[in-house]
Amino acid sequence: MVRNSVCAVLIFLLAGAVHAGDPNEILAKVKAASGGAAWDAIRTARATMTISIGGLTGTVEALDDVTLGRYVDRFKIGPMSGAEGFDGTILWSQDASGQSRVEEGGDGRLGAANESYRRAYGFWNPERWPAQIEDAGTQEENGRHCLVVRITPKGGRPFDLWIDGTTMLIDRTVEKTAIETRTTFETDYRTVGGVKMAFAARSTNGDPRYDQRTTVESVEFNVPAEDAAFKLPAPPPPDFSLAGGKTSTTVPFELLNNHIYVDVKLNGKGPYRLMCDTGGANVVTPELAKELGLSSEGAFEGRGVGEKSEDMGVTKVEKLQIGDATIANQVFLVFALGPFAAVEGAPQFGLVGYEVFKRFVARVDYEKKLLTLALPSAFEYRGTGTIVPFTFNEHIPQVEGSLDGISGKFDIDTGARGSVTILAPFAEKNGLTEHYGAKVAAVTGWGVGGPARGLVTRARTLRLGTLEVAGPVVDLSQQKKGAFIDPYVAGNVGAGVLKRFNVTFDYGRQRLIFEPNANYARPDAYDRAGMWINRGPEGFEVVDVVPGGPAEEAGLKVGDRITAIGGTPAGQLSLPVVRERFRTEPVGTTVKLAVKGNGKPRNMKLVLRDLVPGLPGEPGKPIS
Repeated sequence: MVRNSVCAVLIFLLAGAVHAGDPNEILAKVKAASGGAAWDAIRTARATMTISIGGLTGTVEALDDVTLGRYVDRFKIGPMSGAEGFDGTILWSQDASGQSRVEEGGDGRLGAANESYRRAYGFWNPERWPAQIEDAGTQEENGRHCLVVRITPKGGRPFDLWIDGTTMLIDRTVEKTAIETRTTFETDYRTVGGVKMAFAARSTNGDPRYDQRTTVESVEFNVPAEDAAFKLPAPPPPDFSLAGGKTSTTVPFELLNNHIYVDVKLNGKGPYRLMCDTGGANVVTPELAKELGLSSEGAFEGRGVGEKSEDMGVTKVEKLQIGDATIANQVFLVFALGPFAAVEGAPQFGLVGYEVFKRFVARVDYEKKLLTLALPSAFEYRGTGTIVPFTFNEHIPQVEGSLDGISGKFDIDTGARGSVTILAPFAEKNGLTEHYGAKVAAVTGWGVGGPARGLVTRARTLRLGTLEVAGPVVDLSQQKKGAFIDPYVAGNVGAGVLKRFNVTFDYGRQRLIFEPNANYARPDAYDRAGMWINRGPEGFEVVDVVPGGPAEEAGLKVGDRITAIGGTPAGQLSLPVVRERFRTEPVGTTVKLAVKGNGKPRNMKLVLRDLVPGLPGEPGKPIS
């Protein structure tokens, strides 16, 4: 969150040239006009800044090793604090509790290369960090004339520098990240140590509600900088424990819509049924925060698989308990999950996930619906399951894999109800719509920002490390915004695949352990009704109808309300159970529906059939 704007402030911004031409010549003139040889004397830089975002104000302390492109930023904003750093090889982050991780996702690695390049003044020192530099023409904006230089650092991605043709200073940096374009505007230039730099910056993704502003309070050059300052921090003292000297605790969970729900106590109250998402942050709803007496601070941008973003606040919980396991002093996001009650068909109170899995070795027994949390120091695996190493893509475990021989990186996500979602850029790059002849267009999921749409098909083999999964249902995402437009991720593997196994998440050793369970040989079936329904005040609301599917053939339309199924009032039926019924009851099953639409009640017959056929001729794979 802090890295983009903090680093932009520390890119010491320079004077430019007044006409387009050789970009290296332009940058040489930029250097001469903004300090010339004075830049060559700078070896390190330390800055203190104020930062404001989401209605909160905080501080940032940044240290750069200019000659090697190493950096570290330490921040405190409201109840949040932490650090981000790059030691020349490893990009890392540290949260408020002192827990650290190596960031190895594609977006993080490419972003770190760009930050290192800029902090090393690679513009003028290609020996420090080589780059491809191009003249990107000129831009006119509000009567102002700007030159644009496009730079692609080695190991990085393109970004543009806009140079104001009148002031001869760089006006902004524009960089396309995984899911958005981030623009950082530079203002309030001052001379320090013989060079010019911007003392103010505004970083934006185009929505001013979430702009991030930084102001430099002080800066020093050539201060001592030890190697240790840039290294991954050592683990903090444990903030977690198990009661009674135990080494593990096991609790039951519910599996609703393929989502794991577990009982959690917060500050000694509860238990509350929270969703357990391996890559998810701690979350409570505003209603639960009020019940717990917690105050919410700030309004930050929350994004998920949907195309909209939502406001999130921040609070702190003193004690989180799952069974006999306790974690102290946890930062929680405060987010309105109320609309998800209609999507899930169950009340929503919040989420837990990454922070729990980071501290314990977690085993998810999908067969018996049990969650076991074990102390990492006491855990030793001696089973025969398949061990798959992973790296972190921010909070999410990511593994090397392939889909029918096409290699890519796959996020492992217990918070995803489907089997495999292939992200839009990967699907387009590899021509997967044509490859699979995918034609079933549907709402395939729902998350922060609303529904997700995709084309549904079936693959022959998903490979995760050395693990192979036969015949998974695959959703080729059609999203234009949100998490599923990340070009650095091939796909997202959800519970439709994971529940074939009992899965151990060993975050400390960065490995997953897959043990086939009783669900392993069961074929992966897709919804046979051809519609997406949510819980509504009058029954089940039809939100989406698959063209040419059973629901459309029965006469159902978007906006209809299903008031009874098989003669049973919808109010007496569980939405997850109904969805499971539509997915697993045999082809040809007739389901009687009572429906209201346009104020007129009517009776319908829905005949289930496969929209996504199985793989005939292979044992255990056909679903019809």
